[in-house]
Amino acid sequence: MAVFETHQGNAPVILAFPHTGTDVPAEIWERLNDNGRILADTDWHIHKLYDGLLPDVTTVRATFHRYVIDANRDPAGISLYPGQNTTGLIPQTDFDGKAIWKDRQAPTGADIALRLAGFHAPYHAALAAEIARVKAIHGVAVVYDCHSIRSLIPFLFEGRLPDFNVGTDMGRTCDKAIETATYEACASAEGYTSVLNDRFKGGWTTRHYGKPETGVHAIQMELAQISHLASEAPPFAYDEDKAARLRVHLKDILHRIAALAATLPR
Repeated sequence: MAVFETHQGNAPVILAFPHTGTDVPAEIWERLNDNGRILADTDWHIHKLYDGLLPDVTTVRATFHRYVIDANRDPAGISLYPGQNTTGLIPQTDFDGKAIWKDRQAPTGADIALRLAGFHAPYHAALAAEIARVKAIHGVAVVYDCHSIRSLIPFLFEGRLPDFNVGTDMGRTCDKAIETATYEACASAEGYTSVLNDRFKGGWTTRHYGKPETGVHAIQMELAQISHLASEAPPFAYDEDKAARLRVHLKDILHRIAALAATLPR
């Protein structure tokens, strides 16, 4: 199967989708238990949510599920959040801490090596190529990493997650103007809650590519799924009315970032 999908545009912004894929090869599917086969930790419908919001934007989307291998984790297996509950390069549990693999079927070191080569590396090669191409056009490139997660997951965080969770690794991964414009758009969105660099500070994609001194900026947006899903439980249906309201604000964010790109240092 194709492990990623790319749409090339000429805008300075690149939308990355590492967690919307639901493809699982048959030999891996057979090793998942009933809980794992729910694929609950998918970033459900996020590529649909962003579709058409910014003209001529480039998109890079992983088609494989994060239970195959997580495209937003360090390939070296280093935790993004040391000391906190999280899931790894190939998750052993779901976001509730429950097993996803059948007994004695959890991935081995050999599995990790194969999946790094067959899934993780090709996705990031595609993303890196688009970053280089867009930067050659504009002198800068802005990676906007698109994510969502259930709003209530006690295993990962206390309380209810805000609707907009902006991550820039404490300002390290993008120009301050991008961080400020994005967060101001979130904070002014009536009826929504927002936070900057709190529980989600930007995953491996944001931290790996976001090097403003080189002209490459990155920012992560983690949306609470209650903001655009009918329910955060199976079948994780897309709510057209909720999504329409949210898309107004996401469009504003992306247009602000695209306009700012022309003002960033080369």
